[in-house]
Amino acid sequence: MIVPSPLQDKSKAFALEIIRVCNEIKREKREGVLTNQLIRSGTSVGANIREAMYAHGKADFIAKLQIALKECSESEYWLGLLIESGYYEDSAILKQCTKVKRLLIASINTAKKKPV
Repeated sequence: MIVPSPLQDKSKAFALEIIRVCNEIKREKREGVLTNQLIRSGTSVGANIREAMYAHGKADFIAKLQIALKECSESEYWLGLLIESGYYEDSAILKQCTKVKRLLIASINTAKKKPV
Protein backbone atom coordinates (compact mmCIF):
# COMPACT_ATOMS: atom_id res chain seq x y z
CA MET A 1 0.00 0.00 0.00
CA ILE A 2 1.29 3.44 -0.94
CA VAL A 3 1.17 6.01 1.83
CA PRO A 4 -0.60 9.22 0.73
CA SER A 5 1.93 11.87 -0.19
CA PRO A 6 1.19 15.59 -0.53
CA LEU A 7 3.99 15.80 -3.10
CA GLN A 8 2.45 13.02 -5.21
CA ASP A 9 -1.03 14.52 -4.88
CA LYS A 10 0.06 18.05 -5.78
CA SER A 11 2.23 16.93 -8.70
CA LYS A 12 -0.63 14.84 -10.13
CA ALA A 13 -3.05 17.76 -9.76
CA PHE A 14 -0.44 19.96 -11.47
CA ALA A 15 -0.09 17.48 -14.35
CA LEU A 16 -3.85 17.35 -14.83
CA GLU A 17 -4.03 21.14 -14.85
CA ILE A 18 -1.16 21.30 -17.36
CA ILE A 19 -3.08 18.96 -19.67
CA ARG A 20 -6.19 21.12 -19.34
CA VAL A 21 -4.30 24.38 -19.95
CA CYS A 22 -2.39 23.00 -22.94
CA ASN A 23 -5.57 21.65 -24.54
CA GLU A 24 -7.25 25.02 -24.04
CA ILE A 25 -4.34 26.92 -25.61
CA LYS A 26 -4.15 24.51 -28.55
CA ARG A 27 -7.89 24.79 -29.14
CA GLU A 28 -8.26 28.56 -28.72
CA LYS A 29 -4.89 29.98 -29.79
CA ARG A 30 -3.71 27.26 -32.18
CA GLU A 31 -0.31 27.22 -30.46
CA GLY A 32 1.39 23.82 -30.41
CA VAL A 33 5.16 24.19 -30.09
CA LEU A 34 5.29 25.66 -26.57
CA THR A 35 2.35 23.62 -25.31
CA ASN A 36 3.93 20.37 -26.52
CA GLN A 37 7.08 21.21 -24.56
CA LEU A 38 5.02 22.13 -21.50
CA ILE A 39 2.90 19.00 -21.56
CA ARG A 40 6.06 16.86 -21.62
CA SER A 41 7.80 18.62 -18.74
CA GLY A 42 4.63 19.25 -16.71
CA THR A 43 3.52 15.64 -16.70
CA SER A 44 7.06 14.36 -16.18
CA VAL A 45 7.25 15.98 -12.74
CA GLY A 46 4.73 13.59 -11.21
CA ALA A 47 6.06 10.61 -13.14
CA ASN A 48 9.54 11.11 -11.67
CA ILE A 49 8.13 11.61 -8.18
CA ARG A 50 6.23 8.35 -8.60
CA GLU A 51 9.43 6.60 -9.73
CA ALA A 52 11.21 7.95 -6.64
CA MET A 53 8.75 6.09 -4.43
CA TYR A 54 10.22 2.84 -5.77
CA ALA A 55 13.85 3.94 -5.76
CA HIS A 56 16.74 1.55 -5.13
CA GLY A 57 18.08 3.37 -2.10
CA LYS A 58 18.57 6.91 -0.91
CA ALA A 59 20.81 8.10 -3.76
CA ASP A 60 18.35 6.87 -6.40
CA PHE A 61 15.44 8.47 -4.50
CA ILE A 62 17.22 11.83 -4.40
CA ALA A 63 18.26 11.55 -8.05
CA LYS A 64 14.63 10.95 -9.15
CA LEU A 65 13.42 13.92 -7.11
CA GLN A 66 16.15 16.09 -8.63
CA ILE A 67 14.99 15.09 -12.13
CA ALA A 68 11.44 16.02 -11.09
CA LEU A 69 12.76 19.38 -9.87
CA LYS A 70 14.47 20.02 -13.22
CA GLU A 71 11.25 19.18 -15.07
CA CYS A 72 9.31 21.46 -12.73
CA SER A 73 11.74 24.30 -13.40
CA GLU A 74 11.41 23.71 -17.14
CA SER A 75 7.62 23.79 -16.82
CA GLU A 76 7.92 27.09 -14.98
CA TYR A 77 9.90 28.46 -17.93
CA TRP A 78 7.34 27.34 -20.56
CA LEU A 79 4.46 28.67 -18.45
CA GLY A 80 6.23 32.01 -18.13
CA LEU A 81 6.68 32.20 -21.89
CA LEU A 82 3.04 31.34 -22.56
CA ILE A 83 1.82 33.93 -20.05
CA GLU A 84 4.23 36.70 -21.07
CA SER A 85 3.56 36.15 -24.79
CA GLY A 86 -0.19 36.46 -24.25
CA TYR A 87 -1.14 32.88 -25.11
CA TYR A 88 -2.43 32.32 -21.58
CA GLU A 89 -3.56 34.82 -18.94
CA ASP A 90 -4.25 32.95 -15.70
CA SER A 91 -1.08 32.90 -13.60
CA ALA A 92 -2.61 30.49 -11.03
CA ILE A 93 -0.95 27.57 -12.85
CA LEU A 94 2.43 29.26 -12.41
CA LYS A 95 1.77 29.59 -8.66
CA GLN A 96 0.81 25.90 -8.55
CA CYS A 97 4.10 25.06 -10.27
CA THR A 98 6.04 27.13 -7.71
CA LYS A 99 4.34 25.27 -4.84
CA VAL A 100 5.32 21.89 -6.31
CA LYS A 101 8.87 23.18 -6.82
CA ARG A 102 9.09 24.29 -3.18
CA LEU A 103 7.83 20.90 -1.99
CA LEU A 104 10.42 19.16 -4.16
CA ILE A 105 13.25 21.30 -2.81
CA ALA A 106 12.13 20.65 0.77
CA SER A 107 11.82 16.89 0.08
CA ILE A 108 15.28 16.73 -1.47
CA ASN A 109 16.83 18.65 1.42
CA THR A 110 15.07 16.43 3.99
CA ALA A 111 16.17 13.25 2.18
CA LYS A 112 19.79 14.46 2.08
CA LYS A 113 19.78 15.08 5.84
CA LYS A 114 18.28 11.72 6.84
CA PRO A 115 20.74 8.99 7.78
CA VAL A 116 20.81 5.90 5.58
